[in-house]
Amino acid sequence: MERGDADSFDRLGTLGIEEEYFVVGPDNRPRAGTDELVYESEPPALLEERLDHELFKCVIETQTPVIEEPATAGEQLRGVRRSLLEHAADHGYGLAAAGLHPMARWRDLLHAEKPRYRAQLDRIQYPQHRNTTAGLHVHVGVDDPDKAVWVANEVRWHLTLMLALAANSPFWNGFDTGLASARAKIFEGLPNTGMPTTFDSYEGFDRFEQTMIETGSIDDRGELWYDVRPHSAHGTVEIRIPDAQHDVDRALTLTEYAYELVIDLCERYEDGESESGYRRELLDENKWRALRYGHDAELLGRNVEEAVPVSTLVEREADRLDVPDLLDLYDTESGASRQRRILETEGPDALCESLLLTGE
Repeated sequence: MERGDADSFDRLGTLGIEEEYFVVGPDNRPRAGTDELVYESEPPALLEERLDHELFKCVIETQTPVIEEPATAGEQLRGVRRSLLEHAADHGYGLAAAGLHPMARWRDLLHAEKPRYRAQLDRIQYPQHRNTTAGLHVHVGVDDPDKAVWVANEVRWHLTLMLALAANSPFWNGFDTGLASARAKIFEGLPNTGMPTTFDSYEGFDRFEQTMIETGSIDDRGELWYDVRPHSAHGTVEIRIPDAQHDVDRALTLTEYAYELVIDLCERYEDGESESGYRRELLDENKWRALRYGHDAELLGRNVEEAVPVSTLVEREADRLDVPDLLDLYDTESGASRQRRILETEGPDALCESLLLTGE
């Protein structure tokens, strides 16, 4: 059973980006292709040991190399995307990105045969059988295990704003859910997901992880699928809440926001700041508002005295963390609104085409 280690938390400020994409055929609909792309062919050098499949054979994951200088994240992520696009094209496939593919019907799609996923399907049943989700995960290196746990506790309030900005999955199983991020709600159907509670120390988190494995609740630490977690193998705080993005600039802005949040909280930990003690119920309410309304959400303030528009919160965060691209991200049409507009005005074929990755 895979376990992590406190000693892995030994570097501050490194960055890693994981993205999940849909493998699509000539009709731009999801198609089983991961066996061929991951196991039956040689990937480009940049993707060696950084390419994997997910639960469904139409979902593929990439990881950037460890990024030592965050300023190079754009170059690194674009390089990974270009390499995967070329690899897929060589085998007759394309790639699309969204939190859920609007035309993916889970009953018609094939599950991976990897024993780990087969065990999950057997244990979790229906919620995992329908889990056609794809996300953006950001890893930020933290140089102390207790610090990583404190940061994971504190960053939770900010994640709901990140979800509102990243919401990019209005359609599931072929119909409009009325949500901005149906992925967030579909994924919460699995065990060990959603907003985690707090841990007092790394020892407490490690004890929880060990208990979950020893009781057969999970097979390995990777099955703690919370919206944020201390990653005890990579030595990072991993933020997992954003939907996948087809636009690389949107993905990079969300990555920068995640990075600056973690670094800011690390500094506040070093300054001896006390924990905020956010109630789980407040965080769950804000997450609901974010996944339901996206850019149009009003989130409960940290003092729970008022509901604050996302636009106001974005202005505050952009200024506080010096991430001006957050303003552009908010001012640009949201992923969910864009998908609905294209489907209504141009139809399903145009919608599928609009989600395709390009080499830019």
